[in-house]
Amino acid sequence: MPAHASYDAVIVGGGHNGLVAAAYLARAGRSVLLLERAAATGGAAVSTRPFAGVDARLSRFSYLVSLLPGKIVRDLGLDFAVRKRTVSSYTPTPGGGGLLVGGPGTAESFARLTGGDREYAAWREFYGVTGSVAERVFPTLTEPLPTRDELRARVGDEQAWRMLFEEPVGEAIERRFDHDLVRGVVLTDALIGTFAGAHDTSLAQNRCFLYHVIGGGTGDWDVPVGGMGALTDALAAAARAAGAEIAVGHEVTAVATDGARAEVTFRAPSGESTVGAGHVLVNASPRELARLLSEPAPEPAEGAQLKVNMLLRRLPRLRDHRVDPADAFAGTFHVSEGYGQLDSAYREAAAGRVPSAPPSEIYCHSLTDPSILGPRLNAEGAHALTLFGLHTPARLFASDNDATRERLLAATLAELDRYLEEPVESVLALDEDGRPCIEAKTPLDLEAELRLPGGHIFHRDLSWPWATEATGRWGVETAHANVLLCGAGAVRGGGVSGVPGHNAAMAVLGRAG
Repeated sequence: MPAHASYDAVIVGGGHNGLVAAAYLARAGRSVLLLERAAATGGAAVSTRPFAGVDARLSRFSYLVSLLPGKIVRDLGLDFAVRKRTVSSYTPTPGGGGLLVGGPGTAESFARLTGGDREYAAWREFYGVTGSVAERVFPTLTEPLPTRDELRARVGDEQAWRMLFEEPVGEAIERRFDHDLVRGVVLTDALIGTFAGAHDTSLAQNRCFLYHVIGGGTGDWDVPVGGMGALTDALAAAARAAGAEIAVGHEVTAVATDGARAEVTFRAPSGESTVGAGHVLVNASPRELARLLSEPAPEPAEGAQLKVNMLLRRLPRLRDHRVDPADAFAGTFHVSEGYGQLDSAYREAAAGRVPSAPPSEIYCHSLTDPSILGPRLNAEGAHALTLFGLHTPARLFASDNDATRERLLAATLAELDRYLEEPVESVLALDEDGRPCIEAKTPLDLEAELRLPGGHIFHRDLSWPWATEATGRWGVETAHANVLLCGAGAVRGGGVSGVPGHNAAMAVLGRAG
């Protein structure tokens, strides 16, 4: 790029939201420069080959798609698709039984576990309510922010509003369900990436639950064909095709603005440089934005998850012989996520201890999309597993990240083994050096590798999807008129959605939606 160049928009960070913003603005005829510090775009939504000499391209960090609006895919003409999972979830019990949700045997599975029809009827009623809310709320994510009262009117169901937006979600779960395991399966959606209890008065768990059940207007979590990197590769291609410049290996070090024009300083392989910008869109955390502007940092964030990637020679056998492993792992495989187990793990972690029975959930990408594995691996029956551990806040790793990671990983795998006929480690594939194909990432690892503050996958606690005195029209505005936040920390951010990128672009273009 020429020295002292100037652009209509400079985008800081090439994760999926930055790429969405770049594509929209370039398609609208704006000159766009996107600067990414890493050697490739994608951020946390990338596919990599983490195991030496193994032809397995895994979604290394983020792994499923729910919140990405079809509108963005259509608007940008993306060559990207998702597939539905054949099973919603499977939750085993230590005694060799379990609950399989999805397909024609769901009612029978509920009856066998709970001894009657009541829990399944309550399940259908509960998710009928959340489905109705999803249909009404999801379309608002790519519109200007409604007020709280406007969203309440749009939901149009006072019982649903109270259940999801006003009282701790644990109250609704306990009113509607009796069985501990069923309660736990419902609660998990309130805890992914969020360290909170079922009755937390901050309602952080409710906000997390809301975003997990509204995706696509259905709440479905789908598998990205080709892995998560297929999405960000398609976005980068769309941005470049529209005329956006993308510069990798360029780390932004400062942003200065008077509200009308801005300057962005960055380090490139050739040295330090500065470009001008009409608007700056920051696809990074609020903490990083404050650092770039030399402003006080916001409240610290804290992630609370363990992310484990595995490649197996084959799926392990289950203690529950009624369920095929290919069905159990096709959806979300819940490990020790009964209601009481989740509460115990939360209390232990809140007291500063690694949970004695770590709860986690697993899914097998390759059962739905075998394209992420090479032909030989597919022929041999290999499979890729993603495990996401709950209630492991960053504070637990502060004194010794490496030792705690190993201890937690061992405990997590041991907890999984309680529900298997053979240890999962016995079916791990080996890389070209003879090492087991398994890797684990703690919140501190995610902070170091991706600059997620405190390892928080949402950059900070999720916000309600409505306007407040602190938000602008789109939920991406900052104290500076021409500096916008287009990352997961924006209002209606979090997850692989592209929503903050879309909304920041709409704010620049002055569009209504």
